Amino acid sequence: MVAPAFSCCIMSPAMHELAVTESILEIALRHAKAQNARRITDLYLVIGKWSSIVDDSIQFYWDTISDGTIAKGASLHFKRVPVTLKCLDCGEEYEPTSDELVCPKCNSSHIKVKSGTEFHLESIEVE
Repeated sequence: MVAPAFSCCIMSPAMHELAVTESILEIALRHAKAQNARRITDLYLVIGKWSSIVDDSIQFYWDTISDGTIAKGASLHFKRVPVTLKCLDCGEEYEPTSDELVCPKCNSSHIKVKSGTEFHLESIEVE
């Protein structure tokens, strides 16, 4: 059984991976309970390339805090989202290089981040 996809933002620059992982577990357990699930098998996380979240840390904390719950042994799947910027002068959308953030079309530095900083639980699979 696949629970409906949902997007719950749990992003905060100051949050530590343990607190973030606790939030993921709480959200997953709440949604699994709403589906009358016996077990959570998979969680799909979306993580922007510029987010401060470290996959291995989330996995480490998950293995520890999910013990004793219906989420124990669930697989975490990490989907990395590339950084996309938008030039506010010419409208160009682009992926920056590691050396240069300015717009490749007009050389403006008047830009905004369109994607790459997000972090959310996209969906869970339950039995």
